[in-house]
Amino acid sequence: MYSGTPAQSRNHVPAAPAGYGAATWIPPGQVITVAGISIPGGMVYVGTTLRNPSGRPDPALIDPSKKVAARSDYTDRSLMGYWPSYSEISPEARHAYLQWLAGGRKDPKADIGYVFLFLYGLERRAIVDGSGDGDEAKTAEADNPAIAQEVRRLLSIYGDRNGSFKRYANDFLTVVDLASFTDKLYLKPVPAFTGGHELPLYLRLALGQCAVDKVQVPAALALAWVRMDPNVYLRTPATRCPEQFERLFQQKYAEMLNGGLVLTKNKTKLKFVYRAASSGLHEYGEIKLTFGEIPDVAVLTGPVKKLQEVAEATTTELDSYSRLLGRSPGAAKSLEGLLTLPPTLWGADARQKLDVLLAQMPDDGMVTMKLQELASSLGEAQSLERNLVTSLARALEAVHVGMEPDVLSGAKTPKAEDTVVLFSVAAGETVNRGSATYQTAALTLQLATAVALADGDIGAEELRHLRHQIEGWTHLTPAHQQRLRAHMRYLLDTPPSLTVLKKKLEPLATPAKEAIAKFMSVIAQADGNVSPVEIKMLEKVYKALGVDPQKVFSDVHAVAAAAPGGKRATSAPGAALPDQKHANTGFQLDAARVAALQQDTDKVSALLANIFTEEAIEAAAPQQNPVMAPEPEEEQAEAPFGLKGLDGAHTSFVNQLASWPEWTREELLDLASDLDLMLDGALERINEAAFDAHDGPLTEGDDPVTINRDILEKVPA
Repeated sequence: MYSGTPAQSRNHVPAAPAGYGAATWIPPGQVITVAGISIPGGMVYVGTTLRNPSGRPDPALIDPSKKVAARSDYTDRSLMGYWPSYSEISPEARHAYLQWLAGGRKDPKADIGYVFLFLYGLERRAIVDGSGDGDEAKTAEADNPAIAQEVRRLLSIYGDRNGSFKRYANDFLTVVDLASFTDKLYLKPVPAFTGGHELPLYLRLALGQCAVDKVQVPAALALAWVRMDPNVYLRTPATRCPEQFERLFQQKYAEMLNGGLVLTKNKTKLKFVYRAASSGLHEYGEIKLTFGEIPDVAVLTGPVKKLQEVAEATTTELDSYSRLLGRSPGAAKSLEGLLTLPPTLWGADARQKLDVLLAQMPDDGMVTMKLQELASSLGEAQSLERNLVTSLARALEAVHVGMEPDVLSGAKTPKAEDTVVLFSVAAGETVNRGSATYQTAALTLQLATAVALADGDIGAEELRHLRHQIEGWTHLTPAHQQRLRAHMRYLLDTPPSLTVLKKKLEPLATPAKEAIAKFMSVIAQADGNVSPVEIKMLEKVYKALGVDPQKVFSDVHAVAAAAPGGKRATSAPGAALPDQKHANTGFQLDAARVAALQQDTDKVSALLANIFTEEAIEAAAPQQNPVMAPEPEEEQAEAPFGLKGLDGAHTSFVNQLASWPEWTREELLDLASDLDLMLDGALERINEAAFDAHDGPLTEGDDPVTINRDILEKVPA
């Protein structure tokens, strides 16, 4: 009997090394080792057999049977040809490719040929393996999200380094993203794109579907259109502060376009021809995509013009914030940075601080605090200069909170340790603080408070009277009354100086003072009653105005006599009236007809125009940068730094220039554009003016442009 090794054992052939045989797609995230080099991340084909229709090996196939050199350098651009194939490149190039893969496919210094070689494999997986309806195709299609994510990552590293790769990769992304598109792409989240030579097909398809369905283009889709369309010009703020640009654009898009664009269904049909980067896929022919009756809206110019207008309005409002970040990136978290943005764009932390502040508002809608406390509750500030305080007041008004003193109307800027009064403002309610009726009422409060305090502490009776007076001024709006209540509260903490008020009124001619006094007598009795307390207060006010107090009674009597239906009513005894015949008498008017007596409103308004304005009023510009635009002195507005003959635009340009020692040309182009100036012409004009005034130019250099500090130092601050 024969005994020995079984026949099958004697004929055994060792198994092929891993990777030999039919090619295998290594799934995303899996590790594979080739030539002793560990490659993480997967997403490659490994094997000895992966044929194209011509029978040639696919260029992307990593064949372990091919020789690999011991060392090489993937930054050496001499190792790779234009149409690389792993089976045909040199052993040194194979080693370099495997090393690049092993390093995570991320070194920006790598020759772009290795990036293309990797892209070839992704193309094959999505286009060849993913075609058809079988289980294998469905398995391959499941890799599309990971493939798209990887291509976007590669574009972020290599897209700006090689235009050819950027174009091929973007076109491939289109194919991947649309592998299983729906008929309402505009309802899906918009994927990320990188800039290309034309509007991405995905966006054109989504927009075409909007046109077919006659629906408004969603704001997020419109934003992607603006960012990706090469026909739309975006200025620096769109890239320097992208988060704020995106949020503000979507707000303005809805505001300016009545909710959003509705596109017309044009005749040009949408189509796309994909030309693969891999030479191996050329054998499969062109990949043509058609979309039925979906129009190609990219050929339309009208919608792009409208979007350009929205983008321009958005970047204009962000100009100051953008320039601040350009000079001091850390300023984004400062109070100065915060206040260059409308509150709707504030970050979560700032909004939370604002909500805490608003929560302090009591039921009567009014709270007092130190200015420094108010500012510190929102952020850190180096100083509380006028433009910062006005920006703060403007930001508060945007969230329906008013502030006294009314710096937005020219009131003197409070110091950090001064008290301010915050009060609630009804949403949508506006207050014309320039009207004669409001200014006269405010002047009445100021004079009455100053007079009362000049005699000592203001009494409870006088306080009650002033509050009652405000409530009785029914010719004023509720918003006017609310601001006056806050103004009175502010006056109690920061009493007005009777001397200062008299000094402001002194330049007025006697007829003007008498006109104001008489008008105030009308306001004082707008509640329909003239009490002895009111008569006494009016006497003091007339005296402060420099008008004979004896005229109080005659003025009040004239108003009563002129009012239709006017009648007398008994008042409390003891009032010091000028006419003893009426010593114990007051007047009662028909309050609804008082307005008919106010025929000189425009005249009085002009007389009062400068009484409250203690500082120059800033232009109402929500985006004004408190750091960039210090309040100019009166003489600087006419001849900044001694430079004569400049118009308003060039004057503003010089003032902005002087606020920073060095500018990039890009920044100055933005600034000149804002002022409708040509940069080079503007610089030439101001430098000519500087030569005339100081024998030297104000600016030097081309990029950057520096400011000649010697000239600035010659001019007194």
